[in-house]
Amino acid sequence: MRHARAYGLVGLAALVVVAAAVAQTTVTPVPDKAPVQVAPLAGAVETATWGDPKAGQQKAGACAACHGLDGNPATPAYPRLAGMPERYVAQQLALFKSHERVTGMASVMYPIAEVLSAQDMRDLGAWFQTQKAGAGIADDTAIATGPFAGRKYYEIGEQLFHSGDKVRGIPGCMACHGPAGQGNPGPAYPALAGQEAAYAKRRLEEYRVGTGAPATYKNFHIMASIAKQLTDEEIGSLASYVQGLHARANDTGAPAMAAVAPTAAAPAASPATPASPASVPATTTAPVQPAVPAATAPKQG
Repeated sequence: MRHARAYGLVGLAALVVVAAAVAQTTVTPVPDKAPVQVAPLAGAVETATWGDPKAGQQKAGACAACHGLDGNPATPAYPRLAGMPERYVAQQLALFKSHERVTGMASVMYPIAEVLSAQDMRDLGAWFQTQKAGAGIADDTAIATGPFAGRKYYEIGEQLFHSGDKVRGIPGCMACHGPAGQGNPGPAYPALAGQEAAYAKRRLEEYRVGTGAPATYKNFHIMASIAKQLTDEEIGSLASYVQGLHARANDTGAPAMAAVAPTAAAPAASPATPASPASVPATTTAPVQPAVPAATAPKQG
């Protein structure tokens, strides 16, 4: 026992000596401005550094005809890029360049993306991320028949966006895209606020049938597993709801979730594939609105 106690005292003394030596070592402080970071991305943009918005603006001329110079398209056939996270834009351009993304207007995008370097893609993404996204108007037409009778059309999508459907194991869209639909720049999830309903609807339909799934793009498969459970009516309503999401002025004094104006953007109800009543309980009165940051609200007419 005496030997063990002696060894213990020797060990303790050695630790004190090491600690004193470390304490006297000069520590280099973290610089105020960290060096340019490198964010890994799929394919051609893996080694690209964070983009330069000014450089991206100079390169955005080729995008203007379809997406608008600032990322707000003139026609609903093309996606809104304004406010989209930089990494998402760069990633999609890389998928076009590698011909892994093949749906929609991919044939138009191929020749544009093929001449872009990895840094070009990041610069373009940085430019569009700094632009303010516009928004359309969500459809508040009353649904006359089916499991959602008595609700407003956009409310089906609103419920799915914020709460999902626990019965079917569908997570709320905001888990990845944010409660205000601004996207998540970390994992390169897209912004949805203000996205054109026609485009959002088409993309959800493509996810549902698994059309053009890039083998290396795991986010496609995540979306496909969710979208395959959605009905036509749910997809249309989700697309309408995100189209109406927009930044709200701080001085309006309106509630966080204001009523949306009606449009003829979607039919009142679709007879195709009835949805599970458990997803959104049918009611003739407006449901309790989920919490949404005060900076956003569905667009009013």
